[in-house]
Amino acid sequence: MADCIFCMIAKGEIPSTTVYEDETFKAVFDISPANKGHLLILPKAHAANVCELPEEMAAKVLPLAAKLGEALKKALGAEGFNLVVNTGEAAGQTVMHFHMHVIPRYKGDSPMVTWKPGAYEDGEAAKVAEKIVEALRA
Repeated sequence: MADCIFCMIAKGEIPSTTVYEDETFKAVFDISPANKGHLLILPKAHAANVCELPEEMAAKVLPLAAKLGEALKKALGAEGFNLVVNTGEAAGQTVMHFHMHVIPRYKGDSPMVTWKPGAYEDGEAAKVAEKIVEALRA
């Protein structure tokens, strides 16, 4: 897409600090990092979100994220890393081009993703599962 900022970054039309690049992906520093070394994996071909990502590209992104996460641990002394994909505005996606965050983590960091634990009422989980199964069949 001509006006997609992540397409422009992935194609090298907008400068970025690149740490990895191949024919399919470019991994760059996030300009608003959660921690130093916070990376974005950008596909060079536009896909708005994970649901639009071609299967062959999807099959490559997780192994690349693991490789980059291990490099963050080795290079920066990170003790772990988060992989984050936001899909849709309600989930926090602000740029409608699939991207995966690889965020180095250290003991004592504040939690990245939190939620208030909920519960299902009696029989509710089965009804919700049934709706999901029906949606998968559609």
